[in-house]
Amino acid sequence: METQEKEKLQELIDLLGSFRGRHTELVTVYAPAGSNINQLSNQIASEQSTAMNIKSKATRTNVIDALERIIRHLKLHPKIPEHGLAIFCGNISKNEGQPDIQIWAIEPPQELRTKFYRCDQVFVLEPLKEMLKASGVYGLIVMDRREATIGILEGKNVTKLKHLTSNVPGKYKTGGQSAARFDRLTEEMAKEFYRRIADSVKEIFFEMPRLKGLFIGGPGPTKDEFITDGNIPNDLKKKIIAVKDVTYTDEQGLSFLVDVSQEDIASEEITKEKIILKEFFETLGKNPSKVAYEINAVKRALEMGAVQKLIISTKIPKEIAKELAKKAESIAAEVYYVSDETNEGVQFKNISGIGALLRFVI
Repeated sequence: METQEKEKLQELIDLLGSFRGRHTELVTVYAPAGSNINQLSNQIASEQSTAMNIKSKATRTNVIDALERIIRHLKLHPKIPEHGLAIFCGNISKNEGQPDIQIWAIEPPQELRTKFYRCDQVFVLEPLKEMLKASGVYGLIVMDRREATIGILEGKNVTKLKHLTSNVPGKYKTGGQSAARFDRLTEEMAKEFYRRIADSVKEIFFEMPRLKGLFIGGPGPTKDEFITDGNIPNDLKKKIIAVKDVTYTDEQGLSFLVDVSQEDIASEEITKEKIILKEFFETLGKNPSKVAYEINAVKRALEMGAVQKLIISTKIPKEIAKELAKKAESIAAEVYYVSDETNEGVQFKNISGIGALLRFVI
């Protein structure tokens, strides 16, 4: 899910979550992708009949009216959209006796797999909230014969999960039979360490439901030896996306592994943020007249139609971000939201949190 899509979904969740009915008169409907729209209409019509039994006349009227609006809305769709359909409808009035029946119907940004109907005092938002979570995680392993660090990349966050050390000695410099025996023992100790790493990898990742793939890094040939000799389960071996040369094998190495794997995880937000912010800072350094930052300068550039790419930190107040994004969309400018969870994001936030790459100098 794009960051902009996440922002819009979060806004909707915040809005719907702010409503609370006086009685059970807020209706939530989730129709999964591939479901039959006619069957859904019939179900809602059946719920109308059930609603006739509600004792309170005001509540009964509001629920029946909400269900009628849902049925009318469904007639606008020849079929359930590709990702499914989420509908929220009900009386959101704060004044008793003055109903205000409103409806929101969206195609979620990700495939909806929940079939659900409820009439309650609140809208049920958990399926949408789940979509805001990172759609998957990547496993990260950096290692050599001395140590190994295991972590995950989830969204923009790199987290260390485990660190292991070995007793594998360095090279034996003296020649002869003793050296050969020492080398054999060293190789066996190294293979044993690889197996320990593999056991930890299996323990952490084997049943991780949202695991999208593994990245392995380290100096020299040790990472390849680990893959060959570590007895990694075949199901996890199939999830290895890339093997990279990385100097560090501690927690810092996890971040380096993410950096050198950017092409492989280009769809992940951390990479997208780094790319757009790299472009912004490089342009600022080489051709500052093609960049605007701080709110007044960016607003002026938007009003002149000069903005090609608008960049907004997620730390900017929502109302300001919304206003700027709306102006950008009106001039067909691209809008990027960036967090402060990367070094580049922190740097961008510190210079103002609002920036633009320009089509022309102003």
